[in-house]
Amino acid sequence: MPRDIPLGNGRLLVCFDNFSRIRDLYYPHVGQENHVTGNRMRIGVWVDGEFSWIGTLDGWKADEFYETNTLVAQSSLYNKRLGLIVSFRDCVDFHEDLFIRTVTVKNLHDSTRNVRIYFHQDFDISGNNVGDTAAFDPRSQGIVHYKARRYFLVNCMDERGEGPHQFATGLKGLSEKEGTFLDAEDGELSGNPIAQGSVDSVVALGLHIAPNEEARGHYWISVGKNWEEVLRKDSLVKYKGSDKLVKRTHDYWRLWIIKETPPLELLPEEVRELYNRSLLILRTQIDHEGGIVAANDSDAIQFNKDTYSYVWPRDGALVANALDLAGYPVPSQNFFQFIGRLITKDGYLMHKYNPDGSLASSWHPWVKDGKEQLPIQEDETALAIWSLWNHFVIYRDIEFIKPLYRPFVKRAAGFLCTYRDKETGLPLPSYDLWEEERGVHAFTIGAVFGGLTAAALFCSIFGEEEKAEHYRTVAAEVRDACSRYLWQKEKGFFLRGLHVEDSKTVFRDKTADSSAWGLFAFGLYSPEDPRVKKTMERIRRRLWVDTPVGGLARYEDDGYYRVSHEVPGNPWFICTLWYADYLIETAKDDSQLKEAVELLEWAVKHARPSGVLAEQVHPFTGEPLSVSPLTWSHSTFVATCQRLMKKMEKFRTGSRHETPKMFSRRDADWVARLFSKECDSIHKICSIK
Repeated sequence: MPRDIPLGNGRLLVCFDNFSRIRDLYYPHVGQENHVTGNRMRIGVWVDGEFSWIGTLDGWKADEFYETNTLVAQSSLYNKRLGLIVSFRDCVDFHEDLFIRTVTVKNLHDSTRNVRIYFHQDFDISGNNVGDTAAFDPRSQGIVHYKARRYFLVNCMDERGEGPHQFATGLKGLSEKEGTFLDAEDGELSGNPIAQGSVDSVVALGLHIAPNEEARGHYWISVGKNWEEVLRKDSLVKYKGSDKLVKRTHDYWRLWIIKETPPLELLPEEVRELYNRSLLILRTQIDHEGGIVAANDSDAIQFNKDTYSYVWPRDGALVANALDLAGYPVPSQNFFQFIGRLITKDGYLMHKYNPDGSLASSWHPWVKDGKEQLPIQEDETALAIWSLWNHFVIYRDIEFIKPLYRPFVKRAAGFLCTYRDKETGLPLPSYDLWEEERGVHAFTIGAVFGGLTAAALFCSIFGEEEKAEHYRTVAAEVRDACSRYLWQKEKGFFLRGLHVEDSKTVFRDKTADSSAWGLFAFGLYSPEDPRVKKTMERIRRRLWVDTPVGGLARYEDDGYYRVSHEVPGNPWFICTLWYADYLIETAKDDSQLKEAVELLEWAVKHARPSGVLAEQVHPFTGEPLSVSPLTWSHSTFVATCQRLMKKMEKFRTGSRHETPKMFSRRDADWVARLFSKECDSIHKICSIK
């Protein structure tokens, strides 16, 4: 079941399914230490002697949405048979590590009724259920789940300030003890005060509701590293009131999103809404120490016994660039400092990292066919430099850049220069951006060119012109090599890549791949280059999913989550939006932007009702596939909107050189002009045009 409505503050992240049940809870890092691990933290209702679990096949209908321009969510759960509407207003406090849920129950009958809402806690603290404790705390009247330095105090109260109506702790998943949640089904909890080992708990909120009236209550989880810390936060909820805490969180995120004023009026209304929603969802996926996590959806474990809750430097670099374009430099700065600490002494970044900066799991081997190899994706190192340069030009924060210049920029650029084939001038083989094939790929070449160009610009502004010239020369050699070895003149397209199968045999990969976006996105070629045009037209022909759903597949015969051989693959949001980028870059007037706008509208249409974008969608039903939300999907939507607005504004001002007034504060066009000028300088060095 796809995750929906993520709520977080950079330390605590809570993810739900589409019946408002908590399925993932991460702390103290976004994406690291999932204390629920996909378990369903059930919600039960008892009324008139009947009991029902919300979300079961018992007539429940759910509607969930974010409040406009906030990270506060509302959900409405309706059961006609029971005659009840149960509504939640949820948030993770923007400052304290608190999950807060305001509960409203509407009685649809003409008689007074006593209703009990049962909240089930199914923690696997630190990712496992060994050695957990659940204990009733008489001071707070709540239940504390804890292990080592991870504490979760669960509590509830009605509008009169009365705490849990009932509670119970017990064992779960052991022989005949399926779980304490079963204790709720007769409407009475045992009151067992403590359990140890594999445990769960239930607290009940009791409400007395007049005919056709509503009653309110409150439920919260206080999170911390010791008993006293969670008690303090529990007291804060009782002292301030959950309504005030929800309001301050609502106001904070609303201010966060409206502080920037891009010309969103140029876009269709539904695109404007998803733009703002994407920015807020991006913020939930970023750890307070700088790691930008790819996705936090533990259902992915069922696919390959691993998750997406890692920091890929490539994803992070592109997300940081989107945030910079949108006017949010601090998350980007934190990310650059994060990866600046991770670069190896030889100048490369590894496959992926945990949010705390430790090395993450990987399937890239250090040895293949008896030969040692680097288990890296070279584009990740290159794009980190490219993204950092774009950040600097937008914000001019020279004091921020200075500590990163020598240990990160120059070290990484030095690696890009040396990690090349001496005969061809191409980068040496590494794994592609899809993490499947080892070879020399067009996307990686584009990223290396962009990284070297950025490094040359950094060296120029820091007064090291000799080093800058060296990077320019190497970038030119890389571009020449791409033109020589990857352009297929007789076929009329760029290869996806080259694969050396042994010391002599080279396999030319003719697969149409949407990542050809990288040929122009980082300056390797102009999007107007006839060769790029032919390549992109071929991609559109071969990868468009010819069903009512539409969208662009990743590449031909993509087998990842494949549901049918009738289409080239499942539609991906990033791939569809990359083609929109190409259309924007090559448009000569407003009329030529129409298809790009339609592709943004396609993304809106296939988002979940909450605005959450998955990685890919089913080619026949449009239902989300793989993880949800995917951070990269949302950042690409933001970046494409930014490109489109700038292009529209240029057409409206009648100038293609002056920066539109609405963008003058950060003058993002200075990025394009400086980078374009440097690329032109490098292109003049090239022997192949």
